[in-house]
Amino acid sequence: MNRLREILQRIDGKGYKAYKDIQGEYRFPKFLLFIDYVQGDPFASPTKIRVRMEQRQAKYDPDWYHTPHRKVALKDFVARRLAEVIRREKPNIGGTGKSGLIAVDAPGQTILDRTTVVVTPEYVEARISIGLPASGRRILGQKAARLLLEVIPSIVAKSLPKTALDIDQLEEHLKLSDNQFAIRQYMAQKGWIVFVANGSVLPRESGISDRPLTGDRVVRFQSPPTLEQSVPVPHGDPVKGMALPRGVHLIVGGGYHGKSTLLKAIERSVYDHIKGDGREYVFTEPSAVKIRAEDGRRVEKVNISPFINNLPFGQNTERFSTEDASGSTSQAANIVEALEVGCRCLLIDEDTSATNFMIRDGRMQRLVAKEREPITPFIDRVRQLSEEKSVSTVLVLGGSGDYFDVCDTVIMMNEYLPYDVTDKARQIVKQVDNTRQAESGGSFGSVTPRNVLPSSFQARRGNKEKVDAKGLHRIVYGRTDIDLSALEQLVDVSQTRAIAEMMRVLAKLADGSTPLVDCIDRLYEQIEREGLDSVSPFYGMHPGDLAMPRKFELAGAVNRLRTLRVT
Repeated sequence: MNRLREILQRIDGKGYKAYKDIQGEYRFPKFLLFIDYVQGDPFASPTKIRVRMEQRQAKYDPDWYHTPHRKVALKDFVARRLAEVIRREKPNIGGTGKSGLIAVDAPGQTILDRTTVVVTPEYVEARISIGLPASGRRILGQKAARLLLEVIPSIVAKSLPKTALDIDQLEEHLKLSDNQFAIRQYMAQKGWIVFVANGSVLPRESGISDRPLTGDRVVRFQSPPTLEQSVPVPHGDPVKGMALPRGVHLIVGGGYHGKSTLLKAIERSVYDHIKGDGREYVFTEPSAVKIRAEDGRRVEKVNISPFINNLPFGQNTERFSTEDASGSTSQAANIVEALEVGCRCLLIDEDTSATNFMIRDGRMQRLVAKEREPITPFIDRVRQLSEEKSVSTVLVLGGSGDYFDVCDTVIMMNEYLPYDVTDKARQIVKQVDNTRQAESGGSFGSVTPRNVLPSSFQARRGNKEKVDAKGLHRIVYGRTDIDLSALEQLVDVSQTRAIAEMMRVLAKLADGSTPLVDCIDRLYEQIEREGLDSVSPFYGMHPGDLAMPRKFELAGAVNRLRTLRVT
């Protein structure tokens, strides 16, 4: 600590690059400070530091992190505490550019495995970004000393040791995690793909916010009696709510009555949520993937023949490629790509689907004969997916009752409350003739694995590698921009940053003879062994801004890479 003070006194007033002299490791009375990366100028990416407190100082109870799900929850809790202290304690140091910045990768409404905080039996560590103070491009050594020798130790003391944590809140956080883990296990045993607890608050406060709606307009979820189940949990009374088993389920109802709101809650609940979010007891099959049409996306040799065949001019749909997919071909490719990576549940909203992909009614079938229509609509494959592939579907519909013929359950949303109208839908099927004819003709067929060629990953831009996330839905990979806006289950920009780094690692695993799904599985096995840190170029130092993405969003990014080449 004294050595750091001496260096800052020596470089005070010098050019900004002299800050490089402080890079290294320093012992403070109760923690170690690692200055891993020093920014090149006041406007550059901020300096990266780590603070590590040994467990003899932190005194964390081993019970807090003795299981994987508890460890993730503990790191999440400490990261939230750290972010709260920084918001409250951050001083007004002033200066040029990012001078005086103190930032941490803070969690949102979801509980994700992220690299902000590390907890081991030996120590607890936090990764923080700071802006080293400057006037113009001259070092402000005294202000830097205040930042590093006074402010950072104060933040550490108020956020990392056990004495700084609200133990009652932490125990609630960990007990919620235990309950969430138990319910997910129970769902797997029972074969459920969705569970929505009674009392859940599904609407969000706005279209750009993930926080729950509050006030008099809130309608809390209440399961229809016919679909209600009770789930035992380790802490507290059993949780009651709506359970959907594997199969085909429709969500219907009038406009603005909550159909898409329910589906949005379902798609986001592949992740756990914090207490007070309203969705903390909403759970979805972890491999569920939201599917939509995506006009204009590139498709590389995907076998879309279960849905599209006999294209004009003999175009091959068993190895379908295009630089500019239509709504129907993109939706078909999105489904097959999800199945390729192991998806077991499709989530589809009619509003974001290609109409001709979803249905052809009886009148259109009479006008345009099947031999002139290359599309086999989803309605004729959804049952096969369930019975042949064990792939369930949850589908929001407002305009086609033909799906009543192929579903297991029909849930009607009315003023944000669900009603089981399956029996009524079946009566309608008997009373109202359906003039359309099934067009599937045979089984669904196989999902063809694809081997990624190493040349796909061209990360260089000039003399340097350029791999970076630009917000939640965009990655710059070399000279290519990857648009991830159709990957609606990305919830945190730190996941996008992780995907960008994971693609860099995938480039080393792709050899032209290994299927994409196997490359991804190998990468996740590496992360299981070595942690998410291992995908970062700062591995061993400061990869403090990554959060774990699912395999499906990683594969989605690879599939949208315009330089992707497969065999």
